[in-house]
Amino acid sequence: MENLDLRYYAKVHSIESFGTVDGPGLRFVVFLQGCHLECKYCHNRDTWDMSLGEYKSLEDIFEKIMKYKNYIHPNGGVTITGGEPLLQVKFLIELFTKLKKENIHTCIDTSGMVSLTKDIKHLLSLTDLVLLDIKHIDSKKSKNLVGQNNEKELQFAKYLSDNNIKMWIRQVIVPGYTDDENDLLKLKEFISTLKNVEKIELLPYHNMGKYKWKNLNLDYELENVRPANDDDINRAKKILGIS
Repeated sequence: MENLDLRYYAKVHSIESFGTVDGPGLRFVVFLQGCHLECKYCHNRDTWDMSLGEYKSLEDIFEKIMKYKNYIHPNGGVTITGGEPLLQVKFLIELFTKLKKENIHTCIDTSGMVSLTKDIKHLLSLTDLVLLDIKHIDSKKSKNLVGQNNEKELQFAKYLSDNNIKMWIRQVIVPGYTDDENDLLKLKEFISTLKNVEKIELLPYHNMGKYKWKNLNLDYELENVRPANDDDINRAKKILGIS
């Protein structure tokens, strides 16, 4: 489909009607297609390529959400994830504008590794909560792990803090990559500079998405990395000073 107005059409990977792990309450979760990062631990490798997925109209997605309004309102809401949802910011501005008129809670799950353009700032003004996935507090290690340094995402976090936009900080605990004590202490120090951090979530690395890499005939670089266990998570929580 060519010449679509991308304010009113989005490239969608999938939709989950009753999500429970991507924000508060019961969530209608839209997974958008496309990502500019190269996370070695990605469990949705099939979301990267923008030529995949399916175009869905604003009205189609909005109508689907409204069918579930009685379930997700007022304690839940809508979460947009991906891929990297901020790559389709113009569409999200239109969608969130409509959702705010219905008093529906809006949430974005993002790496924050984008430039703070006028459109991004406009979208964030319509966003009730950001799930910010800090890839790595060390810039060089971030580059190795996800293909980009962390400058933009740390600036993004500061912008959320300065503009009183609520956030949950997330980090995937990957043994040998993101569990170094000094790095976690630096992460703790950085988070302490931020306002409006409501929660810190540590997500244990798993390899359940490895088959998607194999299906695409791609090498899975973390082949020999073990999944994170409860001890890994509890150790990181202790270092970060969270329960």
